[in-house]
Amino acid sequence: MRIGILGGGQLGRMIALAAIPLGARVTFLDPAPDAPMSHIAKQICGAYDDERALEQLAREADVVTYEFENVPVASAQFISQFTKIFPPPDALRVSQDRVVEKSFFNTLEIPTPKFARIDSLNDLENAVDEIGLPALLKTRTLGYDGKGQALISTRADAERAWSEMQSAELVLEQFVNFTREVSILAARGQNGECVYYPLVENFHRDGILRLSLAPFLDTGLQNLAQTYAQRVLDALNYVGVLAIEFFQVGDELLANEMAPRVHNSGHWTIEGAVTSQFENHARAILGLPLGSTQTRGYSVMVNFIGALPDVDALLQIPDAHVHLYDKTPRAGRKLGHVTMVAKDDKTREKRLETGDWRFSL
Repeated sequence: MRIGILGGGQLGRMIALAAIPLGARVTFLDPAPDAPMSHIAKQICGAYDDERALEQLAREADVVTYEFENVPVASAQFISQFTKIFPPPDALRVSQDRVVEKSFFNTLEIPTPKFARIDSLNDLENAVDEIGLPALLKTRTLGYDGKGQALISTRADAERAWSEMQSAELVLEQFVNFTREVSILAARGQNGECVYYPLVENFHRDGILRLSLAPFLDTGLQNLAQTYAQRVLDALNYVGVLAIEFFQVGDELLANEMAPRVHNSGHWTIEGAVTSQFENHARAILGLPLGSTQTRGYSVMVNFIGALPDVDALLQIPDAHVHLYDKTPRAGRKLGHVTMVAKDDKTREKRLETGDWRFSL
């Protein structure tokens, strides 16, 4: 079994680490010679739109996948001429444009915050009247980890944000006064088999995920999230792991965005679930039976952002597991994470209070 991966970052690295024990050989394409995957898999060094490199990757793989959603859709479609690629390129197309994505959710009767496409200052002014303030003006494409967005609290903010961002395609989104942010991860196999992980509660700062707690136990919301995820999986004839981030507002879930790939809020599954999201992604794209998503306890995952903490001190915490991504420190960059698994939520909370877990917050 041969897997090709578009992208050589930490997500691809963790997919490879999960796939190799299954007997898979992994090749990846990335333009950076020092990509985090470079020490554990064969690399094709090239641009994501380099057809020669893409064809080489495709011919060296029985199936190709990707570890980030900004892979050019045309590149994914090009690869499909030579070998299988999962998730399907249409999942990339939907997820890469916030207007397309939210419109897609709405066609599936999945509620979202109010939004409006913005092509002019007049569009923005009308959208402010309709949606209200505060609101978020965002780029429709390429935004991640809080990049490419501006909070609008007044009409003066709107004019200033338009002046700074008008060169991009934009969308105005309602600012949601949410109860909490949660995400669900689902995996769908080639035969249509689906499994779901429990909801995860997520904490962000500056648009970057800092900490996740799993499981978030609420039967009603879990069933609702699974229903919404199932609609997306079926509509796209999806294969692989899918993440959907939601705003919880009382008893309702508003879909914020989807990621057609393994996801940061699912890193806890490596130690905290019977089968990790990475192994289930590999199983799904290889056509293997999916593994159990049952939890092994109560998990917390904390990202290392911009700088590394005292790893020795973290490893002294019972049931703590450190993952480093072999990346050069830089402000706002995800350099690794630590997961701690406890037997119950009280033990987890006690370790959160006594351990040095807030270094990344």
